[in-house]
Amino acid sequence: MNRTLQTWVNGLGIWTPGLPNWAAWQALCQGSGTLDDTAPARPQPARLAAGERRRVSTHVLAAIEVADQAVAMSGHDGGELPCIFASAYGDLGIMDYMCAVLADTPQHLSPTRFHNSVHNAAAGYWTIASHCHAGSQAIAAAQSTFGAGLLEAAVLARADDHPVLLVVHDDPGSGPLAEAMHVDQSFACALVLSPHASAANTPRLDLALVDNAAKPTPPQHPFAAHLTANNPSAKGLALLEALATGATGRVTLAAAPNLGLDIAITRPL
Repeated sequence: MNRTLQTWVNGLGIWTPGLPNWAAWQALCQGSGTLDDTAPARPQPARLAAGERRRVSTHVLAAIEVADQAVAMSGHDGGELPCIFASAYGDLGIMDYMCAVLADTPQHLSPTRFHNSVHNAAAGYWTIASHCHAGSQAIAAAQSTFGAGLLEAAVLARADDHPVLLVVHDDPGSGPLAEAMHVDQSFACALVLSPHASAANTPRLDLALVDNAAKPTPPQHPFAAHLTANNPSAKGLALLEALATGATGRVTLAAAPNLGLDIAITRPL
């Protein structure tokens, strides 16, 4: 019996300080680019109105930015894509703010920040801004969040026979939460997964579940290795590195504490 789950990558997006988009990530992985120290410290996705961009945190801004990048590359209408937003810890900065204010001066709690504290805040901003009436999910799986999100998106794409948008994002907190969670740099990425190839040489992923004895594949680039060690949403960078360089082969990611995801990457002609 075939136990692999087959899906195609139609679109990709990435953002982290110094790497504002997929083209910059490709150049870095291929050895023709470097980190851009002049790039904005916060993304400014045009899909959000200026007032919204001022009110929300980098956690939401980065998620909307990479979603837009991936959807644009895919050629799909974002309003028609079911979406999965995956974050290991949610908005740590707002969580720390709320804990501190509730402990000392609860009457000063900002309604706007409270509104943005929910785990599916980014999914809400995206679906409203893109006029998306398809289903949306917000999931968390700690250090396995990227793999869990990828598995969920691939299953949904195959089950519904429809492309799916996956966004994975986490950023640093402050105060005690920063000390506990050990996230030292913002990172977000997005993939549009489809049950069908959209064009020749579209990357195909064959996913298979394995037990936790399989060690996750590390990325090769030193900067990618640093991100992988310091942001749970970057645990899939070995896969994104292969997609950026055009490599084929296999990578393994964690999908749960006791479950791995073996991914064969091919590019059928």
